[in-house]
Amino acid sequence: MKLKMERRFTLLIAMVLFISINLNAQVHDNPFAVKVNPNDKVTYKNPVIPGFYSDPSICRNGEDYYLVTSTFEYYPGVPVFHSKDLINWEQIGHCIHREDQLPEGVNIFACTIRYHKGVYYMITTNVGRGGNFYVTATNPAGPWSDPIWVNVPGIDPDLFFDEDGKVYVISSPFILYEINIETGKLLSEGRKLWHGAGGRYAEGPHIYKKDGYYYLMAAEGGTEEAHHETIARSNNIWGPYTENPANPILAHANAAGQNSLIQGVGHADIIQAHDDSWWIVFHGYRKAIGYPVHHLLGRETCVAPVSWPKNGWPVVNGNGTATVNMACPTLPLKPFDKKPERTEFEEANLGLEWNTIQPVKEGERFYNLKEGKLYLTGLAGTIGGKERPAFVGRRLQHMTFHAGTNIDFNPKYTNEKAGLILLNNGEHFDLLVRKGNRGKRVVVAELHFGNITYMSEEFVLQKGPVDLKISGEGNWFTFSYSQNGKETEVEKVDARYLSTQTVGGFTGVYAGLYATGEGQVCDEVAVFDYFEYSGK
Repeated sequence: MKLKMERRFTLLIAMVLFISINLNAQVHDNPFAVKVNPNDKVTYKNPVIPGFYSDPSICRNGEDYYLVTSTFEYYPGVPVFHSKDLINWEQIGHCIHREDQLPEGVNIFACTIRYHKGVYYMITTNVGRGGNFYVTATNPAGPWSDPIWVNVPGIDPDLFFDEDGKVYVISSPFILYEINIETGKLLSEGRKLWHGAGGRYAEGPHIYKKDGYYYLMAAEGGTEEAHHETIARSNNIWGPYTENPANPILAHANAAGQNSLIQGVGHADIIQAHDDSWWIVFHGYRKAIGYPVHHLLGRETCVAPVSWPKNGWPVVNGNGTATVNMACPTLPLKPFDKKPERTEFEEANLGLEWNTIQPVKEGERFYNLKEGKLYLTGLAGTIGGKERPAFVGRRLQHMTFHAGTNIDFNPKYTNEKAGLILLNNGEHFDLLVRKGNRGKRVVVAELHFGNITYMSEEFVLQKGPVDLKISGEGNWFTFSYSQNGKETEVEKVDARYLSTQTVGGFTGVYAGLYATGEGQVCDEVAVFDYFEYSGK
């Protein structure tokens, strides 16, 4: 009996110890993640270029840095940014800024920008509309040349200028060619350099030369949660290439990066600063909504420091991750003046942050700027349809935002509508002025999602202009209007239905101005007095 009691007591003690150990294990910190020191001074915040500015590539001329990103169906294409410190960026132009550069239209994937002997080169892929090409400029703000087409397979091409004067091109299949940079003609047969480190959808290769080694860096894993960056090297540009045993060099689909607000990191490019420090630019998306993760703003440009010892491998930010609040030393910061939140339409052209869907051909322009207003003529086409829509917009750049406008629009027919819109990959939520079912002018929220259209209650308007506003906060978009100072909520919708995880594609949400005649050109012109955007 005594022996049985002792055994039971021993078993009880063992169970208590087991539970205690496991409870302690549950509250232990993640051993792979770096602890944040609350006393560290935040030197800058990621993303450094917020909103849909994906697939960044960077070059340097002296103490000036220039960066480009992909743009897909939006025009002008391939924005060019300038910085003095790698942290603060200002847009100065576009590489694709004339309709006749790409008369078949645009579907611009990842780009590479390089500077060589006084000339800037931007190489990219116009997917389904011509393939791989590059343009050149002596001033990165433009103008940029007509395309020089390059007959290489795949997407995401890269140019490498070697010390002996030879120039090479490589793209997503990791096949290298020597190229005549004046004509785009290939001078050699292609040679497969690498198969990557085993991640799916290997793409976005870049070649660098350091300490006698040729380094080949690439993105793998697809551009969702499994996105990451890998690297290999050789002492001959033609290979063979040896993989870094510490791959991936940048990843958040692991224990170290799993709790970062920024996910899907990759599609990177490395630059040596004028003080000899090394940095990496890459994209990632900020988690907006719950689990599974949804994001709204698209893939945004981020920056992190790189340690690259002689004859060694590059190490990103110590452990291959990055955070929103960065506490590392930077170059002396040189910020640009903050842009006004309100666009008054007083200039002859829209600002560099504005886009249309596809280039607007000569004689087909559907908007005009005059007398401090924007005049928008609704076309027959609709967003997501086969014909061009009358849309001008800019990227959302903040989780919490307000977008607003004042519109004067008096439609004659029920098919005519105009107003404020949120758009992502052809799906759109609209706050529109139109002619209602009873013949009166109304404001209504229309939510378009695939083959489904939801329409809110109609709110009858008084005569005269009306203020329209869309706000985003947390998981919700709120649509409202006001006349005579009284604001009325029209509709509220879950933001996840415009997330990239829901609607697909590679872009982020735009806010803009839209008009349509749903099959025919509108008789009435919509007049917008201003466009206002603010966020945090």
